[in-house]
Amino acid sequence: MTMKKPFERAVEQHGATVLRVCRAALGSGPDADDAWSETFLSALRAWSGLDESANVEAWLVRIAQRKTIDVLRARSRRPTPVADPPPRASRHGQPGEQDIWSLVGELPERQRLAIAYHYLGGLPHTETAQLIGGSADAVRRAASDGLKNLRSRLEPGPGEGQHP
Repeated sequence: MTMKKPFERAVEQHGATVLRVCRAALGSGPDADDAWSETFLSALRAWSGLDESANVEAWLVRIAQRKTIDVLRARSRRPTPVADPPPRASRHGQPGEQDIWSLVGELPERQRLAIAYHYLGGLPHTETAQLIGGSADAVRRAASDGLKNLRSRLEPGPGEGQHP
């Protein structure tokens, strides 16, 4: 008979992965932190019923995915009053001005989620497709397009950043 490890060990082992997924889907900040907390609260409630052979990391990423959707839905219903619209950051600013999380947050939703669940959450494209809809090939393409988009914004183009 194998003994299931304590819940605290699951938090220690997989907490960082779950936080990366939440931040990739929601951006860094309180919403991602809340989704992380809600993920582990839900997981704690269901922990005793989890099969001992379950892939704990994938299970936690799936819970995080549901929690990020909850946050996104709540965001869409929440008004955000502002006196003036915030200035839009230049896409052609100095290298390193934007952190990676803000760049990931600016990706189209499908690309952002494909990157979050596959590369940060470690889910195969087939499982990611089940979470966000579509085929595994479509998700693979969305992830590839997202990475290409990020690289184009992070790497200097021809003539930029090169010294004579």
